[in-house]
Amino acid sequence: MSAHGPLKISGLSVALGGMPVVRDLSLSVAPGDFIGLIGPNGAGKSTLLRTLAGLITPDQGDVHLGGASLADLRAEDRARHIAYVPQEHDIAWPIAVEALVSLGRGPHRSGFALSSRDHEIVAAAMQRMDVEKFAKRPATALSGGEKARVLIARALAQDTPVLLADEPAAGLDPAHQITLMRVFRSLANEGRSVIVSMHDLGLAARWCSRLVLMDRGQIVVKGPPDHVLTAEWLRTVYGITAEIGSVDGKMLVQPLDLANR
Repeated sequence: MSAHGPLKISGLSVALGGMPVVRDLSLSVAPGDFIGLIGPNGAGKSTLLRTLAGLITPDQGDVHLGGASLADLRAEDRARHIAYVPQEHDIAWPIAVEALVSLGRGPHRSGFALSSRDHEIVAAAMQRMDVEKFAKRPATALSGGEKARVLIARALAQDTPVLLADEPAAGLDPAHQITLMRVFRSLANEGRSVIVSMHDLGLAARWCSRLVLMDRGQIVVKGPPDHVLTAEWLRTVYGITAEIGSVDGKMLVQPLDLANR
């Protein structure tokens, strides 16, 4: 992984089917940031991630990585800089798990054969996501949570300075949710920028370095978890009450009930 500068989003607006989904959004993500993108359904989180991944063309605004405009990059060049894990875990054909994870090396290869370095990166990605035991199994034969871990491993094998993931913890059991958060935290500690959309406020509070709370296509508040996950913001944006505290110096958030608005 090469060094990179901040990911800067400036005045980004996206409309889908004529309806505004992301509105004049600006955000800077530094190397080493683990950003939790939170907010209610329909807030624009997935659309923002898909736009950063190059799957949606914005109506307005710019995205720069280390000073270079992502709009000027070819698809294969963008894939060397940004990896994206979609919310859907569909795998269309019975490819072996190891071969599927190896597809993450595609942007870095000049030919079809994997180098010894490619094999090392693929093996490390599979080990990180605890899927090496599935190496020879058809990916279509796995459970939903296992497929999710394989697709995350493919993104890790891409070895990019920026990783985007859309609700990657959904469908994972608690142990693998925690493993995933540890992986993302370690990637950030290595100097990468990690942006993950999440609905589990407890995981977001405990593991993310910063949170970005979105609603109706805009950023409502951003900052450290204790600045964002307050009783007032949870009531205003989510319409809920929650128990907020700390365990072992880490923030703890447990939603309790609907708030009386």
